[in-house]
Amino acid sequence: MRSVVLLLLGAHLAYAGTHSLKYFYTAVSGDIDFPEYTAVGLVDEGQFFYFDSKAMKAVPKTEWIRQNEGADYWDRETQKQIGTHQNFKNNIQVAMQRFNQSTGVHTSQEMYGCEWDDQTGAIDAFRQNGYDGEDFVYLDFKELRWISPVVQGFSTAQKLNTNKGFIESDRNYFSTVCIEWLQKYLQYGKSSLQRKVSPEVSLLQKSSSSPVMCHATGFYPSGVTISWMKNGQEHHEDVNLGELLPNEDGTFQKTSTLRVTPDEWKNNQFSCVVEHQGKSVTEDKIRTNGGDSVPIMPIVGVVVAVVLLIAIGVVGFVVYKKKQGEDNRRQTTGFKPVSGSDDDGSNSSTQPEA
Repeated sequence: MRSVVLLLLGAHLAYAGTHSLKYFYTAVSGDIDFPEYTAVGLVDEGQFFYFDSKAMKAVPKTEWIRQNEGADYWDRETQKQIGTHQNFKNNIQVAMQRFNQSTGVHTSQEMYGCEWDDQTGAIDAFRQNGYDGEDFVYLDFKELRWISPVVQGFSTAQKLNTNKGFIESDRNYFSTVCIEWLQKYLQYGKSSLQRKVSPEVSLLQKSSSSPVMCHATGFYPSGVTISWMKNGQEHHEDVNLGELLPNEDGTFQKTSTLRVTPDEWKNNQFSCVVEHQGKSVTEDKIRTNGGDSVPIMPIVGVVVAVVLLIAIGVVGFVVYKKKQGEDNRRQTTGFKPVSGSDDDGSNSSTQPEA
């Protein structure tokens, strides 16, 4: 059973909210069949920019950026990313020395961006670097101070904090340049970025003893809430919420998995509730591999494939796990900073060393 509830909002709120401009860089060393370096730009979680070290060319990923920026913009981005690629290669080597590593596959990653609330004017920003999937250094935007959670990054944080030029460049970029370009991009892509597409929601289960997956897909914008109900009450036990993932058409998908025994499902009324842009979709009928239902495995396969792309930086989003690094006090130098232009809204300061 599926029911849809519409919550009517004032027209002036139709496109209001927090908007974001984010960039994600990933470099990989070692014998691996992926681009050595990738860079991705996103507006409101949708990809508009892409570069990798195999093609060696920055390219548009949406019509709105293609139509509004010409060859000069893409030439600048291409040259900038070529320089950043070299910087990342150097940083991986420095990090390998600091962690006493001489071989193997390793990654160096950077995530940075800004957010703007179009109603309150409030802004926020983040910039963080990781090595092999762990936090290495990050910028405290409020304090404008670099911090490292691992010993191997202490010298990097100290070097950045004592360089007033770096700090001032970050302050100017995140408080002014990034926000201005975010607003420009929002104007460029007004028609597509302001669209609303409701999610398709399905309950999927491979067998009666398997977890039940609530799968919401095809929605835009990205903000969505998935929750479970049991006999009319919110249910939080044995629930695992998945990451937000992109679809090829620019929409998004997300899953929430509930572990429940066949008897529990039979003797209770469970349902999944997906809320998106003022609409609430409730689903309580499982679609299995039998009968007229849609098989679960192809959908799971798509999710796994997208996660793999995310892991190598093709779509850009990498979540760094936080854990204490081993005590290693080797302080190897060799960082080659890369300066960037403010003109296109991407990184305006140096990329921190590993």
